[in-house]
Amino acid sequence: MSDQPQPIPAIVLPPIESPDKEKDWLKQSLHKWLDQEFIPEIVNETIAERAAQIFVRQRLEGENDLGSLVIAIVTEMQAFDFSRSFYSEFAVANAVSDLILDSLGIDRCCGN
Repeated sequence: MSDQPQPIPAIVLPPIESPDKEKDWLKQSLHKWLDQEFIPEIVNETIAERAAQIFVRQRLEGENDLGSLVIAIVTEMQAFDFSRSFYSEFAVANAVSDLILDSLGIDRCCGN
């Protein structure tokens, strides 16, 4: 038995079937998470809307790898003005990943 660390397998989402439903779910879930994590801020709705748009657009373009989707959110959210927020593009992308994993019933602790 090898003590070598094993790579974490990619998490690939099934192809998108209901883009509007998926976008609405992600926007609402992320907005709720943003408001609960620190304090509710008006800008949280805009952040959630933008992240959900990026996520669904990437999915419609055929990207289903969760890691690639997270990187796309980080990259595209870099242009967003986070000056009125506690968050950054990294926190938002990580929250999206956690919400997706939770929705799939995947334990995000310890890479399992």
